[in-house]
Amino acid sequence: MYKKHIIPTLLFLLASLNMIAQNTVSGNVKDIQTKENLPGVSIYIADLETGTTTGVNGNYEIKNLKRGVYLFNISYVGYQSIVKPFQINKDTVINFQLSPSVTELNEVVVTGVARSTEVKLNPVAIKTVNRNSLNQQVSTNLIDGLKNIPGVSQITTGAAISKPIIRGLGYNRVITLDNGIRQEGQQWGDEHGIELDEYAIDRVEIIKGPGSLMYGSDGIAGVLNFLPPKTPPPGTLKTQVTTNYQSNNNLIGYSISNAGNKNGFQWSGRWSHKIAGNYRNAFDGIVYNSGFKEQDGSLFVGINKNWGHTHLTISSFNQNLNLVEGERDSLGNFTYVNSQGVEVTASEKDLKGYKTGFPHQEIHHLKVISNNYFLLGKGTLNADFGFQNNQRKEFGNPVEPGDIDLFFVLQTFNYNVRYNLKKIQGWEISIGAGGMLQSNANQGAEFLIPAYRLFDAGVFAFTQKRFGKFNFAGGIRFDNRNMDSKALYLDSLGNPVNATDSYAELKFRPFRKNYNGLSGSLGFSYRANQYSTFKFNLSQGYRAPNIAELASNGRHEGTFRYEIGNPGLKPETSHQIDLSYLFYSTHTTLEISPFINFIKNYIYAGKLQGVDGTDSIPDPAEPAPAFQFTSGNASLAGGEIYLDVHPHPLDWLHIENSFSYVQATQSHKPDSMRYLPFIPAPKYTGEIKAQWKKMGKTFSNVYFQVGIEHFFRQDKIFKAFGTETETPAYTLLNAGIGAQLKAFGRKDFLSIYVSGENLLDIAYQNHLSRLKYAPLNIATGRRGVFNMGRNISIKFIFNL
Repeated sequence: MYKKHIIPTLLFLLASLNMIAQNTVSGNVKDIQTKENLPGVSIYIADLETGTTTGVNGNYEIKNLKRGVYLFNISYVGYQSIVKPFQINKDTVINFQLSPSVTELNEVVVTGVARSTEVKLNPVAIKTVNRNSLNQQVSTNLIDGLKNIPGVSQITTGAAISKPIIRGLGYNRVITLDNGIRQEGQQWGDEHGIELDEYAIDRVEIIKGPGSLMYGSDGIAGVLNFLPPKTPPPGTLKTQVTTNYQSNNNLIGYSISNAGNKNGFQWSGRWSHKIAGNYRNAFDGIVYNSGFKEQDGSLFVGINKNWGHTHLTISSFNQNLNLVEGERDSLGNFTYVNSQGVEVTASEKDLKGYKTGFPHQEIHHLKVISNNYFLLGKGTLNADFGFQNNQRKEFGNPVEPGDIDLFFVLQTFNYNVRYNLKKIQGWEISIGAGGMLQSNANQGAEFLIPAYRLFDAGVFAFTQKRFGKFNFAGGIRFDNRNMDSKALYLDSLGNPVNATDSYAELKFRPFRKNYNGLSGSLGFSYRANQYSTFKFNLSQGYRAPNIAELASNGRHEGTFRYEIGNPGLKPETSHQIDLSYLFYSTHTTLEISPFINFIKNYIYAGKLQGVDGTDSIPDPAEPAPAFQFTSGNASLAGGEIYLDVHPHPLDWLHIENSFSYVQATQSHKPDSMRYLPFIPAPKYTGEIKAQWKKMGKTFSNVYFQVGIEHFFRQDKIFKAFGTETETPAYTLLNAGIGAQLKAFGRKDFLSIYVSGENLLDIAYQNHLSRLKYAPLNIATGRRGVFNMGRNISIKFIFNL
């Protein structure tokens, strides 16, 4: 009799509890001076990845919030953001008043913290870059767009390949995240770029140093977290079209996206395409075989409810990438091998257009990411999972264009799980585990690294608490890495054979390695007053040797060297001290960030010599000097200074200056080996920028900027065996102008960005350019290939 009432009663109770749990936050946003309502203001809760924008009357509403404390971020172009936590226990009305400001004083980060946190409260050195800043620069790839961030530079191989360097450290020492998941794409290689669609990135958060404990080992240089655009507010639909043309290499890029949000169901789709020809400079003219093609696509679907959210993202990155060899004839003209196997001089027709030449790479990167966030009774749970399939093919034979020389197939499963406890007497505590399962197979005709399997597992704990003006944060992490490498035997023709064959020659020895490492971080921030903040952080990082450092054996196109691994290498251990002083006022922004980093067993590639004292050449058929990985104890010291002044009453004027410096030395080495190889040169950036919120009834967010980049002479180099050469100083002149145009009822219907880089067409070689070590041009006596000359970029963004 009673059983028939049980199910209806339970359903009623569940529905009642669900109704009780749903709260609405609403309110109004005004200009604090004029008291005018502000339409289009972003109200965002980063932990929930949800929010809204104010309507034409300045009102907003966010529904379906569970009881709890949420960090609200209220932001609007031309105004100082408000970042403030609110306890939500019932339907709540919160009104905001924004102050006009020419600087961004409050920013929220989600990288390396238990919960979304103000930048000023995070003891770790961290920098953010938004989409607008990226749009105002000339960049041929995603990492190239970060080159003006103090402390960040790039290893380049032509216009398409850039690898991030943070405070002098790069490659596997930098963890790259795509929406919280480690990007895995053979990042040990000099000519292996980051497989991300630059048009799909809305924001970048950069951690400098080994202060992040949540993403596994390897990040002793820092972390780059690339974040996608926010989904539109509920009930809205947004379509955007981006186009870009660049004059130097005739780059044409465009991207189309559509995103929407209906009752908590969110979606976003994007398709992007880029094509670029050969770039040019004043010394080399048109650089043969330096173009590239790229085509990307992504699809996102998600559900945001009062219990949290679950998101699924599928993306595909596809690139056809030419590799510059730099061979020339006696007159200094570029040469190449044609389809008949004959070396010929590149004609005017060969240098123009969008031709795929030899050697070149084809890269395909498929990625599936599942991001999940659950609001539980005693805390919250983050559970992120990813699957990646990276295929990298290298073609080097124009006579047999279908032959694949190198073919790496890398498959990775990532997992990160974190439980954030409810505050315990003000302490925010997170515990978690993360790692990856990875396998690499060789399917080409040549072999540079062995096939291997890798398993990473780590556990960590992190906590933070605020004591008045102090904010303390710290944590600890333990990682274990197991790597199993397979043996490879080849016959006289280079084909794989069994070890028992009489003519078998060993290419790779089998090995099994097991590494353990401990990482930790402890620091505090002290907010002396509303303008000044001091930061101090101690951190220890850990990185196990990668497969190339342990076992590589071969020449890789684009590197101009033959690499030999060293299976006896030990893990790197880093101890870093960071200090920061931040001064943010209405008219002045000052950031001073010195650091010192001590690294035990620092791994680098050292050049080998033959018995006669000349370069060691393992393969005379393809002559390239041999480099073998070795290690030593090193220290890196330096820092960054950033100063942005807005002289009153010329609040529309910005005078920005930044300076970056790092010196890297080895202990107990002779003078020729004292400095670590390939450390970025000191750099000063100066810029004068004018900004106006409105200009008439049609234009808004108008800006004009002109600036210089000065790279100082880099003579602190690893001179032994001719490993690297000094780089002279040079200065580049840049400028840009842009605005938003109102049309069809939208104030941001069209955004225009016109930017120029290296306007004086200076011929230069960046110290971190791999093409600097291309073959000698006997006609001019100059070694290598120079960087890109004058480049004008025109970008249009339509919001429909």
